[in-house]
Amino acid sequence: MNAVVFDAIKALLDEGKTPTVALTKSKLTQPIPLPVIIAAVSQYKNNPDSIHNLAKSTNVAVEAVSDVSQLDRIEQKLDRLLALLENKN
Repeated sequence: MNAVVFDAIKALLDEGKTPTVALTKSKLTQPIPLPVIIAAVSQYKNNPDSIHNLAKSTNVAVEAVSDVSQLDRIEQKLDRLLALLENKN
C-alpha cells in the first residue's frame, strides 16, 4: 500500500471515520492514481488488521533507513578526515 494512502486511511481511522475511496482521496496530501486508492481501501476493508501490520512494518523500515543514513554520514565524515590527513603529509 502506498505510504501516502496509508497515512490518509490512518487519519480517517483516528477521526473515527470508516475509510471510503472518496474520504481517503480527500485526505491525500499529494495526487495518487485512483486505482491505488481503490486497492488500498479494498485491502483495508478485506483485512482491517492490515493497517496495523503495515504501521509496524513502516516503523521498522523508517528506523532502518535512519540507521543507514546515519552510517552514510559517518562514512562521509571519515572520508573527509582521511583526505585531510593525506593532504597534511
